[in-house]
Amino acid sequence: MDQSEINIPRAEKIIGERSLATWEIISVFISFLITEWIVLALGGKFLAAIPVAAAFAYILVSHRLRGETPRDLGFRMDNFVPALWLVAIPTIGALACFLLIGWSAGGWRLDLLWSRPRYLLLPLWALAQQYVTQGFINRRAQTVLGRGWKSVLVTASIFALLHMPNLNLVWLTFIGGIVWAATYQLRPNLFALAISHTLTSMILARALPNIWVNSMRVGLKYFL
Repeated sequence: MDQSEINIPRAEKIIGERSLATWEIISVFISFLITEWIVLALGGKFLAAIPVAAAFAYILVSHRLRGETPRDLGFRMDNFVPALWLVAIPTIGALACFLLIGWSAGGWRLDLLWSRPRYLLLPLWALAQQYVTQGFINRRAQTVLGRGWKSVLVTASIFALLHMPNLNLVWLTFIGGIVWAATYQLRPNLFALAISHTLTSMILARALPNIWVNSMRVGLKYFL
């Protein structure tokens, strides 16, 4: 039998996996766009929970079908310290920049960190975002494009676009997305990334002048 005939089923399988992964990325991305731009702005948080829950259900089913374990996704502790070291320098650099810019522009509102109970939930929110972005989108992007800068840029771009039309957040989250996506591919640990995400989000929101980030609003709520 000709070698090319032997490789046909494998080639078709690879193409099929890439097509499926591409569709998974697009479908989840659209689900969150609909939530931000339509449901959350017009229907409130209660109705917004419906498309979000549907997206998470789809993601969980995808993990199940592919045999991905929580450890595979980055819910693990064996590489926590190496991952934390990788992300520490860019995180500290970002925090220093935000604090310096905020101080020079007179935008510091750091005292509010201790008076806003919602900041206690920020670590969970950051972990959820990193789980979707890295544990799902990054992994599917690697299926399509392979491990490396292409899948890193795709992951970071999708993460940034979910912060439209807040342009200051878009370019900041794109840079952060590159750091987190690259770190995840080297050391897949969601807890380390969630710590970085929590700190940068918190200081970004309270150090920079509010007019620069429009209270961190995204989607249709940016204009409300």
